[in-house]
Order: sequence, then structure tokens, then C-alpha cells
Amino acid sequence: MTDIVLRDIDPRLRQRIQQVADARGWDLPHTLSHLLELGLETADVERAPAFDGREADILAGAIAALEQVPDDPGFALIGRAPPGAAEPPPD
Repeated sequence: MTDIVLRDIDPRLRQRIQQVADARGWDLPHTLSHLLELGLETADVERAPAFDGREADILAGAIAALEQVPDDPGFALIGRAPPGAAEPPPD
């Protein structure tokens, strides 16, 4: 594996990296590699997918069809929870 060298790194960032390494019991090269990979995965997720016109039309049609599914006490309610439904009931 290629060595990772960080020059002129902010002391607070260095401390945070060291805290991750200490908490996981990893050495710094392993920690840096893991954090870089995690950061790249996060950046990939944040990028919006690019659809061409045909794909966008197909997706819009599929969404429109799903929106026409009538409400019932079963599968049609999946993803349609009323606001605040995620909150646990009071004890």
C-alpha cells in the first residue's frame, strides 16, 4: 500500500484522526485509509444520479403510477406515514 503523508495538517484535524485511531485500536495509516474511503463513499452518495430524457420519463411514469395506488391498511401505506408517526408513543 502507498504511504499516506499529510503535511501542514491542522492540529485539531490531527487530533480528531488520532481519536478515531485510538477508539478503534488502529494505527494511523489504517485510520487514514478508512476515513478516506468513507469520505469518498459519502461524496458518491451525495452526487445526484444523472438520467437522460428517456430514463427520466420512465421514472416519472413509474412514480405517477405508484401515486395512484389507493390507500388501504396494508402495502399502500408503506412510505405514507403521517407527520410525527415516527415518534414513539408516550409511556
